[in-house]
Amino acid sequence: MSTLLVTHPAGLKHATPPGHPERADRLRVLDRIFEQEKFSHLVRDLAPLGARDDIIRVHPGDFVDAMGEATPQDGLVRIDSDTVLSPGSWEAALRAVGGACFAVDEVVEGKVSNAFVAMRPPGHHCETRKPMGFCLLNQVAIAARHAQAKHGLGRVAIVDFDVHHGNGTQEIFWADDSVLYCSTHEMPLYPGTGAVSETGVVNTIVNAPLRSGDDGTVFKEAMETRILPRITSFAPELILISAGFDAHVRDPLASLRLVDTDFAWITRRLMEIADAKCQGRVVSVLEGGYDLEGLASSASAHVSALMHG
Repeated sequence: MSTLLVTHPAGLKHATPPGHPERADRLRVLDRIFEQEKFSHLVRDLAPLGARDDIIRVHPGDFVDAMGEATPQDGLVRIDSDTVLSPGSWEAALRAVGGACFAVDEVVEGKVSNAFVAMRPPGHHCETRKPMGFCLLNQVAIAARHAQAKHGLGRVAIVDFDVHHGNGTQEIFWADDSVLYCSTHEMPLYPGTGAVSETGVVNTIVNAPLRSGDDGTVFKEAMETRILPRITSFAPELILISAGFDAHVRDPLASLRLVDTDFAWITRRLMEIADAKCQGRVVSVLEGGYDLEGLASSASAHVSALMHG
């Protein structure tokens, strides 16, 4: 089984203010992890720039243009209290998108078994016209639309286990019967969406909120009872993962109590469904994870599971 790792040094150039949790060190620690001998068999490639045609399937052209124009020549521009643009931010966001779409191409075309895209900034809070929550473009949503447009896939499932609800991905696919969006997340917590009652226009939104202090046992129960059966019955042709590792017990921004083995477990379960339903096609995209030690060990467990099942 071959696993593709997609990265790019441009991901380090998205600058955030001192003390900001979404910082370049997140990618540096992952770079060090993936230098270990056990990851020597990863197929590695650099993220290309995302194509405008791919982006505007999700975000309107005027929004995309405005984001590019707002990117400063120097210093930082605040979009909101959490979300900033620096001189390197737009290239980083474009390569995060390009990396996700490239990973979809490689997996759907059978060149690799699955893929992990280690880029930043994250994306799942970005709505159709609203960057927020550290996110500038919604790369997992763009990757889903790319899979449908380029490869003719009919049904795509997105599984989001970031500790924060992916309000942007939910909003983008709220009325779409071709994309299933499933999320576990802590509630109450930013951004305040993700109630069980939020099911979308055509019942393709599945939220399984968790409570502060919940551990892997509760997480696994939520997945096994609410989310995994829905993915199986949906019979996707591709599974995309919004892989946030901030549900880890060490993370400073939330208070779930997941550990590395929980992330390995859900990765393997999703791979089992992918093997049964969609020729093993899984593409995982980095979202949150703000304690560097917790991020490193969780991502290591996740990618090890992708490599070895």
